[in-house]
Amino acid sequence: MMRKIIIVNGPNLNLLGEREKKQYGNFTLDEINLKCKKYSTENEIDLSLFQSNIEGEIIDKIHESRNSQHGLIINAGGYTHTSVAIHDALKILKIPIIELHISNIYNREEFRHKSLISKVAQGVICGFGSNGYLMALKAMKELIK
Repeated sequence: MMRKIIIVNGPNLNLLGEREKKQYGNFTLDEINLKCKKYSTENEIDLSLFQSNIEGEIIDKIHESRNSQHGLIINAGGYTHTSVAIHDALKILKIPIIELHISNIYNREEFRHKSLISKVAQGVICGFGSNGYLMALKAMKELIK
């Protein structure tokens, strides 16, 4: 059986490689997506990729995932710390969820230390740069065996 995993990326992640390079590095979201697709092909994972700067579109994609995916990885960006609506949408899911951050949110501004997603996620990966995406895929592969 082909495992279906979706990676949902939130606001401003489409500008990776341009923004706050000291915090996020020089890589782009397209480069991350290519690495994830390569890993997925090698590991028989049917990978879906989604990015939006719009909270409602992220929520709609989460809703769609409840019946079509076996696992969800989410880097909600700034919505991690503010969106009760994304928290509530994730809470509906009956599939594993991994929260992902490129930077270590606990080494940053105090407001980033609180995540509204962590309480509904099986685990959190943060601070490993773009490698966090592959780590999340590997972890999800194990969760949905």
